[in-house]
Amino acid sequence: MASSVATRSGSLQFSEIACRGQVFRHNFLVSGIASQKLIQKELSWSCGVSKFLRIQRSNYSLYPITEKCKPLETGIVSCLRDGTTKYFDFAVIGSGVAGLRYALEVSKHGTVAVVTKAEPHESNTNYAQGGVSAVLCPLDSVESHMRDTIVAGAYLCDEETVRVVCTEGPDRIRELIAMGASFDHGEDGNLHLAREGGHSHHRIVHAADMTGREIERALLEAVLNDPNIFVFEHHFAIDLLTSQDGPDTVCHGVDILNTETQEVVRFISKVTLLASGGVGHIYPSTTNPPVATGDGIAMAQRAQAVISNMEFVQFHPTALADKGLPIQPTKTRENAFLITEAVRGDGGILYNLDMERFMPLYDEREELAPRDVVARSIDDQLKKRNEKYVLLDISHKPREKILAHFPNIAAECLKYGLDITRQPIPVVPAAHYMCGGVRAGLEGETNVRGLYVAGEVACTGLHGANRLASNSLLEALVFARRAVQPSIDHMRNAHVGICASDCWDRPVVPVSLGGNVLGKIISRTREVRKELQSIMWEYVGIVRSTMRLQRAELRIGELELEWEAYLFQQGWDPTMVGLEACEMRNLFCCAKLVVSSALARQESRGLHYTIDFPHLEERMRLPTVIFPCSPNLNTTWSSRQVHKQQMC
Repeated sequence: MASSVATRSGSLQFSEIACRGQVFRHNFLVSGIASQKLIQKELSWSCGVSKFLRIQRSNYSLYPITEKCKPLETGIVSCLRDGTTKYFDFAVIGSGVAGLRYALEVSKHGTVAVVTKAEPHESNTNYAQGGVSAVLCPLDSVESHMRDTIVAGAYLCDEETVRVVCTEGPDRIRELIAMGASFDHGEDGNLHLAREGGHSHHRIVHAADMTGREIERALLEAVLNDPNIFVFEHHFAIDLLTSQDGPDTVCHGVDILNTETQEVVRFISKVTLLASGGVGHIYPSTTNPPVATGDGIAMAQRAQAVISNMEFVQFHPTALADKGLPIQPTKTRENAFLITEAVRGDGGILYNLDMERFMPLYDEREELAPRDVVARSIDDQLKKRNEKYVLLDISHKPREKILAHFPNIAAECLKYGLDITRQPIPVVPAAHYMCGGVRAGLEGETNVRGLYVAGEVACTGLHGANRLASNSLLEALVFARRAVQPSIDHMRNAHVGICASDCWDRPVVPVSLGGNVLGKIISRTREVRKELQSIMWEYVGIVRSTMRLQRAELRIGELELEWEAYLFQQGWDPTMVGLEACEMRNLFCCAKLVVSSALARQESRGLHYTIDFPHLEERMRLPTVIFPCSPNLNTTWSSRQVHKQQMC
């Protein structure tokens, strides 16, 4: 099988569907990878797709410039209309590792706005415990890291992308260290390299079990000291500002809701980077922070970006199961507490509640099998035994070693009466990472001109059908850096017109509805959110079936229409925006993308396992690609951009 990957991964196929004017329920089409009626096109992810998504680097104006609409000079930050419009060279949506690393590079060439939904540190990066994988040991090799990545990705990874990331990774780590990030070192003075599931070598650079927090600290410190970077916290991205230039969609910035002042601010930018993270909160239990509601993917999809591989939702096999703790938490967590992969990498063993070790029954790699295998194995045990959690035991290791490697986990468990140096940890799978997203080329470019993506929001071809442990921060670092030069080139060739902000209708904050009506809308929206999450967990979880996916598609569609009808009955207007409502429409959008992609893949591969098609099919070793259709085919508010696409 490995040899077949080498011959095909550089030239992946996907199926293409063209819109022919039919009325569709949603405003996207999923390539039917199993349909014989569709035309197959040979297209490399990283090379051919870069051609498909090529950015035209000509000296064009971002906006129609008239005699009354003069271009602003590069490097100017301008606030108009009492701060309701801001102009920047670069707009970055998200303050995780991808967004911050990119901002620090492009700020050398222009002004940068970093827009973050909550506090700047509140991102998936901050919750990443395990570390960053990179080839830093003489006994390791790029080829070995590539092989581990491709095997974990169920041979759906793009080989060229994998090679780029594994080759450039070590330099990205060294850059972090030079910026002040502090990682653990061994007694020999060298970096301490851990090993996690799916890895054949010790190659995980880490800072105890709080690696993401340390990287975020170092990057944020540098960002806050950079005079060219302006951070806007508690600013929620509503929609991308786009227009048509012939056949091309062009991005000109983003509309933002200041959630503290309830004002809409328009950010006009020459280049926009989406680095907004994942979609964890389409499920009721996720390790993602509350901000992970799929905003970036949904905005990009509404803006006509190509989306790919949304069926591959990674469930981390070991989140802390609160029901198994000696002392129960007094309130439900907003996000599940992660028990890092490194616990199993350090020798942790999984048991059922009868203290029977079960991983050898499922995979010869036992506890070091990739995450999709371990999560399905735990799910099978829970269903067969009708239990709520399993046990992860590391207590057989020396106490001082456990506390040195996992101080954060030890402290969290001890708050609830559990000493991990003496007792096993109750764990259960939880939604963790989206392997799909906005389809990107080798430089983070998308099919929308002026729009780049990096981090979890992007689908670069690295992860294939399942992400290898600790490859997420690595991918974010590599692609944030690779997107820099094309972004600078684009910025230098673009001109911002001072009247550009008038090209689109402005979203409206619904103050006119009154407090009582808004309270009812928010209350109903929260109920709908829980209903959607319940549907996704029940029908689109770790193990799937065609019937259950179809049931999910039907129920989600009905729930969305019911919710929108309620909003409009209360006086909601399609131009209105609010945090809860906009998050809800993004969750609906991403949930529909996941379900449609899952229905299209009639095989079991990586994170997508269906009992109706339980085996790998070589002919289906193709990425799922979702092409945009005409905006006129949209039938729901959730599927449309709030403003109208128009030219000045």
